[in-house]
Amino acid sequence: MQKVELLAPAGDLERLKMAFLYGADAVYIGGQEFSLRANAKNFSLEEIKEACSYAHALHKKVYVTVNIVLHNKNLVGLKEYLKSLDACGIDAIIASDITVINEAHKLNVNYEVHLSTQASTLNYGQGLFYKNLGVTRLVLAREASKKDIKRIKEETNLELECFIHGAMCTSISGKCVLSNYCTNRDSNRGGCAQICRWLFDMDGVEEPFSITPKDLNMVPYIKEMIDIGVNSFKVEGRMRSIYYIATVINVYRKIIDKSLNNTLTTGECKYYLDILNRCANRDSTPQFFLNLPTNKEQYFLGRDEISNQDFLGMVLDYDENSHIATIEQRNYFKIGDVVEFFGPNMETFTYKVNKIKNENDEEIEVARHPKMITKLKIDNILHKYDMMRIKVFDKDNYL
Repeated sequence: MQKVELLAPAGDLERLKMAFLYGADAVYIGGQEFSLRANAKNFSLEEIKEACSYAHALHKKVYVTVNIVLHNKNLVGLKEYLKSLDACGIDAIIASDITVINEAHKLNVNYEVHLSTQASTLNYGQGLFYKNLGVTRLVLAREASKKDIKRIKEETNLELECFIHGAMCTSISGKCVLSNYCTNRDSNRGGCAQICRWLFDMDGVEEPFSITPKDLNMVPYIKEMIDIGVNSFKVEGRMRSIYYIATVINVYRKIIDKSLNNTLTTGECKYYLDILNRCANRDSTPQFFLNLPTNKEQYFLGRDEISNQDFLGMVLDYDENSHIATIEQRNYFKIGDVVEFFGPNMETFTYKVNKIKNENDEEIEVARHPKMITKLKIDNILHKYDMMRIKVFDKDNYL
């Protein structure tokens, strides 16, 4: 079977471990220097070393973003940082600045160098240029079409990494300067203020106007991407929640595996797509893959981004003798609610809440306090870190 990598974001060690548990083959993380997510927690060198040890014990990989656009002052400490990453045992850096790429090769580090999407690669000429610099993988711009991807693969024979899910940029990836202009925060140095998400008042227009692209999802085209030579499928979102990461990685793990086995049905695709759209607060679309986006792939008027409270709890323990699941509550649920459980080692199943006990084994009607410990009797076997969510979609209706 062809090996295809599912690459997950990880904003901290908890998210990293959750990503691996739910099916990621590799994660990309940011260090506390030279990384493009200034508002993320990011990893210290000690944490990067711990992440690598954890990943390699599972035969999985860790990539570190070193992808900011460098100014002169950023050259101070760069060489030492790249050497420190080598000592941590990382598998690759993701870089966009030629200085970083050249420096890594001059240092003869053991890790690979992957070209960041910040380099906006949309043609094979650029790919060949970076191949000559020693880059082993191209992280293509989100705006690459199917034809672009196929030609780049044919001409460069490099590993290709493509985004399959997450936020889009209203500009060409890596080229936006709206944030710089409006707020003096550099979008290509980790400070993007996401001006494209703002709402603007316009003369003669009753509703606020925006220039917000809908999110990306490639659910219907995973098999096609495999066939044209994509090696790594990348999910955006280093600042996303553990529930988001678990849900998205769990779904794409199933889609990729079923695509490789030629067992993915149209009904399953629709079901998985509905699940994914439910855990985000924007609509999603394949964007550039087949055609240039139209007004249907963009929000202009009437945008409504409302976060839901679907994530109800996380399993902390399960007693197979008593069938008691100990669950850390994350959102309000009560007796009579119909919920479902999902996890990396089980089939999703439906459950009706008929009795709730607190950590003192006292019966309660409602779990209303964040992170309170609850106990439910559930016949289906559960595992630590399985999750409980509101049941919205019935998979049987899609088959």
